[in-house]
Amino acid sequence: MASVTESLGEGLARVRERLLDAEGLLRGLATGRQKGAQPPWRRVELRWVDLKAGPHLQVVRYDATQAHTSNHLAGEAAGAAVDALLAEPFGNWHVETTSEVLQLRVTKKLEAITHTKVSAGSTTSGGAARVDRSHDREKARLLPSDDPVLTALGIADAEGRVKPSRQAKYRQVEEFVRILDTTISDAIGKQLRRPTADDPLRIVDLGCGNGYLTFAAHRYLTEHRGLPVRLVGVDVKEQSAEHNSRLAADLSIEADFVVGTIHGAELPERDRRPDVVLALHACDTATDEALARAVGWRAPVVLAAPCCHHDLAAQLRTAPTPSPYASLTRHGILRERFADTMTDAVREMLLRLHGYRVDVMQFVESKHTPRNTLLRAVRTGAAPEPALRQEYDDLVAAWQVTPRLDVLLGAG
Repeated sequence: MASVTESLGEGLARVRERLLDAEGLLRGLATGRQKGAQPPWRRVELRWVDLKAGPHLQVVRYDATQAHTSNHLAGEAAGAAVDALLAEPFGNWHVETTSEVLQLRVTKKLEAITHTKVSAGSTTSGGAARVDRSHDREKARLLPSDDPVLTALGIADAEGRVKPSRQAKYRQVEEFVRILDTTISDAIGKQLRRPTADDPLRIVDLGCGNGYLTFAAHRYLTEHRGLPVRLVGVDVKEQSAEHNSRLAADLSIEADFVVGTIHGAELPERDRRPDVVLALHACDTATDEALARAVGWRAPVVLAAPCCHHDLAAQLRTAPTPSPYASLTRHGILRERFADTMTDAVREMLLRLHGYRVDVMQFVESKHTPRNTLLRAVRTGAAPEPALRQEYDDLVAAWQVTPRLDVLLGAG
C-alpha cells in the first residue's frame, strides 16, 4: 500500500478523477467529518449506472432516517455533482476502481493522507474487477446473506438465504453495522487508537443477550475491515453466556462472556479500558447503567439503543406538570411517549456534560422495529458550555424529575 500526505486540494483531485471514471469506478463512499465542521449527510455512496438516456452517476445520500437517490448524466452534470460533494466537509473518502482502492483521510490540519493499493479483484482473478452498472442492482450489503455469521445467528438458512421471518432483524443488523463502521472510521486516529494484533480494538457489549448485533459487528470489522477486535459480553443470564461462548467458539471469535449486572460485572483485566461500549436494547435504567459505566471508563465510542423507558414515566405520573404543559401528561399514551423523549434527551445532555459529542438518530425504520433510536457518543473531552448545565438543571427542576443516569454519574 502506498501512502502520501498532500494538500487537501491535491488529494480531492485524485478522488474526483476516479469518481468521474465511468468505466473504472466500482464504488465511492464519503463518511465522517472534518474538524470543526459537519457535512449535511452522514454517508454518501456513488456509482455509475446505465439509463436509457446514457450513463449516469448515481449518488445516494443518507441522512439520519433514509436514503436520497439522484442520477447525474455523464459530463458536466456528473462533474458538478461530484464537485458539490467534494466541497462538503467529509472526513473520509473511500474509492474502489477496477484496478485500485484509494482511501483519503482529512487530518486536523486539513491535509490529506491518501492510501492506495491494488484492488483484490485485479490480483486474485488475474484481471480487472467487473463494473456492475445495472440501475436496479440489489442494495449492497455489508454482510451478505450467505455470510456464515448470519447462518450461525439463525438469520439465514443453510443455503445463505435470509429467512422470511428474519428480514427485519437482517435490516436492523445491516444498519447498525453501517453506523458502527462509519463511527469507527471517523474516530480511528483521533478519539480511537489504531488497533494492532497485539492490542486489538476492545469492544464491550453491556446487556448482550444473544448478541445478534454484536457478533455481526465483530464479523464485519474483522473479516471485511481487517481490524483486530476482542469482544467481551456482559449479561445477567448464565444461559446467555453459555450460548454466546459456544457461538464464539464455532465462529473462531476471541471473546469472553461475563455473568453479572451491567452496573456490577467485573471485566477481565485486559479489557477494563474498552474502546467501544455497546448497550443494545438494554431495558429501562439498564441503559443508564451502561452509559454510566462507559463514562466511568472514559470509553472513546459509545453506541446505545435504548429499549423500554419506565423510570421517568413513573416520576411524571406523580410530579406536578409545569404550566403550560398539562396536555403532555394528561393522557397516559402521550405521557409515556413524552417520557421516552425526555429520557433520551436528558441522557444526551448528560453525556455532553461529561465530554462527549452525541448524535441521537433513528437507525432502522420504525416499520421494522419500534426499538429504533440510537445514541451515538464520541468522547472529545471538551469542557461543557455553562449554558448546557443551566439548561439541564432548569429542565429537571421544572419537571421535578431525577434521571437515573444523573444519579449514577453523581455516585461514580
